[in-house]
Amino acid sequence: MIMDTIMDYWFRNPKREEKRTAVFYTTLVNSMKVLIATEKPFAKVAVDGIREVVEKAGYTLALLEKYTDKQQLLDAVADADALIVRSDIVDAEVLDAAPQLKIVVRAGAGYDNLDLAAATAHGVVAMNTPGQNSNAVAELALGLMVMAVRNFYNGTSGTELKGKKLGIHAFGNVGRNVARIAKGFGMDIYAYDAFCPDEAMIAAGVTPVHSAEELYRTCNVVSLHIPATAETKQSINYALLSQMPKGAVLVNTARKEVINEDELIQLMQERADFKYVTDIMPAADMKFKTLFEGRYFATPKKMGAQTAEANINAGIAAANQIVDFLTTGNTRFQVNK
Repeated sequence: MIMDTIMDYWFRNPKREEKRTAVFYTTLVNSMKVLIATEKPFAKVAVDGIREVVEKAGYTLALLEKYTDKQQLLDAVADADALIVRSDIVDAEVLDAAPQLKIVVRAGAGYDNLDLAAATAHGVVAMNTPGQNSNAVAELALGLMVMAVRNFYNGTSGTELKGKKLGIHAFGNVGRNVARIAKGFGMDIYAYDAFCPDEAMIAAGVTPVHSAEELYRTCNVVSLHIPATAETKQSINYALLSQMPKGAVLVNTARKEVINEDELIQLMQERADFKYVTDIMPAADMKFKTLFEGRYFATPKKMGAQTAEANINAGIAAANQIVDFLTTGNTRFQVNK
């Protein structure tokens, strides 16, 4: 019998009562529709891989790419049973427009573009695909470090990463890959993560520290990998950053919201030795560029996961998770409750 677990999830959720109709049963016996909705599209090879997974399971794949108006997304989700997105916003309005939707998967690790409370209220399972983009983001982080210590390739003499102390703020999938790559540069690696046991860091050849303050006080270079949560937003501030040693480099491939931009600007005005490189353009980008030429760089748009390999990995992982959920009810990567 198809999707007993899915039916159980829907019927246990009182917010889904309006969807307990014949439409649900019709959807079960007919081909499910999986929608890829991406303002910034997957590579063709990734779409082909997703299609293979989806159609092999007997489902139909639909595409909405490079859309320019939210109404296009609202129209497209009207008959979708499953949704794959990248950085696209899935909020209450989108979920209201999707009466058949059972699951949305963010192809990537970060999922702050998904309104988790609204998904739960609509009885929709929300997932991410952790680990699929990790190496791509980690490689970019090291590239930004090299760029910073070589003075942004401006022709002047820089320094080397070898022997420098690298602080990894959050030791998840990306942080572990940063540590792995940084070993090849001969860096001394430290990490702070309140949710990761010391033993896991030590096993990876990393020295654990037990507060953010200790990490920033110790390390020449700090690489940020924390999510944007109520606790972390604006937490990378003057008090923390001012503890970093002379010649400090801050690397951000996480989220722009974790940076207190006003206080970072204040610090960089006071410390001509401090450099900031980021994969997430700050709201105050023009101010940073004007004030800190030669000490600041931001990618034009988020590039961490922009590799062919990451594109393929995350997209196909999303498709596999959807098929697994719709056929067995597996909610391993669910991020809402």
